[in-house]
Amino acid sequence: MSAEKTIAIVLRSVEFSESSYISTLFTESAGKITALAKGARRPKSAFENALDLLSISRVVFLRKSSDAMDLLTEAKLERRFRAAARDLTRLYAAYYVIELLNALTGERDPNPRLFRISQHTLVSLDGNGDVGLDVLRFELALLHSMGQVPVLDRCIECGQQLGETRRMAFGQLAGGALCSKCRPGHRHVASLSQFAVKTMQQMIKDIDADAEFVRKDRLLETTHDLENEATEKLAPAVRGELRGLMNHRMSHLLGRRPRTSLKH
Repeated sequence: MSAEKTIAIVLRSVEFSESSYISTLFTESAGKITALAKGARRPKSAFENALDLLSISRVVFLRKSSDAMDLLTEAKLERRFRAAARDLTRLYAAYYVIELLNALTGERDPNPRLFRISQHTLVSLDGNGDVGLDVLRFELALLHSMGQVPVLDRCIECGQQLGETRRMAFGQLAGGALCSKCRPGHRHVASLSQFAVKTMQQMIKDIDADAEFVRKDRLLETTHDLENEATEKLAPAVRGELRGLMNHRMSHLLGRRPRTSLKH
């Protein structure tokens, strides 16, 4: 039983005894793990602050058998989430990110790309990043990892290629675009603007290319391609479209509404 070293995002920590925690971590090399941190609750513990919610920490753990809990032996804080002191919106967005990671990722299923995007999302939310775009990009990366990436270039029912239109019918339950022939009879269909579609397409393209971050200049270029629409006027409406779409999609996958709701 050898020790494994990795970097981790703290998704959850619960009291196990007077001196210990059970922590759920999303790690770069091992995926999501649940580990016992003995002595973590003691004063001046070696784990001090490293297992706080939303922390990014360097950890060492002993991997146990498939039916036993891993043992966390070391944890050193790399970055603490500090935005809560100045902006609750950023805190709630970060809570939303780790809620989805905890609920929609499997135990011991490594996904370094999703980890990097999740880490970047939390760092950006803790700084001055665009909350709406940061969260949207994370959601699309999570859907990508689950094989649930939205189908936007063709009808998800019949496979017909779709050209550019001002509005696209998107089947919420089906998870993709619907052509005019397949649209009738579907429930929970959203109408997406061309810019909302292009925004998602560019983000998905960057995720496919394993980009470190979404290039916002590309999104701005896309905006300028739209005739007679000013970014300032379009942005709130588009953000509302995308947030409504993702709220519905994540609720469907979770089987419930997320505990942390986002409005933009």
